Amino acid sequence: MLIQKNSAATSVVIDQLTVYSEYLEREVIIDVYLPVHVNTPAQPSLLLINDGQDLPKMPFDRILTDLMESNQIEPLVCVGIHCGAERKLEYGTAFSANFEGWGSKAGMYNKFVFDELLPFIRKTYNTPSFKDKSFAGFSLGGLCALDIAWNHANEFKHIGVFSGSLWWRRKGYDDGYDDEKDRLMHLQILKGTFYPWLRFFFECGTQDEQEDRNNNGVIDSIDDTLDLIWELKNKGYTDAHINYLEVVGGRHDVPTWGSAFPEFLKWAFKYPEE
Repeated sequence: MLIQKNSAATSVVIDQLTVYSEYLEREVIIDVYLPVHVNTPAQPSLLLINDGQDLPKMPFDRILTDLMESNQIEPLVCVGIHCGAERKLEYGTAFSANFEGWGSKAGMYNKFVFDELLPFIRKTYNTPSFKDKSFAGFSLGGLCALDIAWNHANEFKHIGVFSGSLWWRRKGYDDGYDDEKDRLMHLQILKGTFYPWLRFFFECGTQDEQEDRNNNGVIDSIDDTLDLIWELKNKGYTDAHINYLEVVGGRHDVPTWGSAFPEFLKWAFKYPEE
């Protein structure tokens, strides 16, 4: 089913479609943000975004329009994937659920993305391929986007993680938890491979949370993000591969992510220099 939503933006059309997923056993709503004017013959880039139901609150169509009309970014196709009722099960790290059992369906969500969603987009818009593909998300959706892109690096170029749930761990704090051994995404980076084409954007707000488990004066969300960046740099990534944005006063909410999203788009999809 296709519903074309009205948009105040002049350079973007929003198609809302429903995809039935055999893997997730539910209907998945997606909002497809399409550029009205494509001035170059090259195929546009594709950006997948978890928690797409939050994009209208920014509003995302206005962000895209402002950046495209001012030629700050190339035209691109964005797909906002609405989460389901089992968000905490479908998002996460596919190779392992966390200590509470959350993320137990992350492997099925991976299969949905590659076996159902991407073929559906290609068929619906008669686009066999895109210039490149990127993945972004917020909070747990950011962790999920990073996990999928890292484990399918040949499919993606840019990764956007906003207030990512990088604390995702295999042990509880009272069960012998160790920063160096139990954060699931950090372990994957540690054991992974250097993919020189990947680019990473991380956003954290200084008021993302109040927790400070090691009492070092830095909230956990920032600590976890900086530690993951350190793991990436140990793997061979440099500041040319990584953009870290710390929003002073930023919170774990849509207004903060909406204020940071233009920075990600300008960094990832700016027109190439002549």
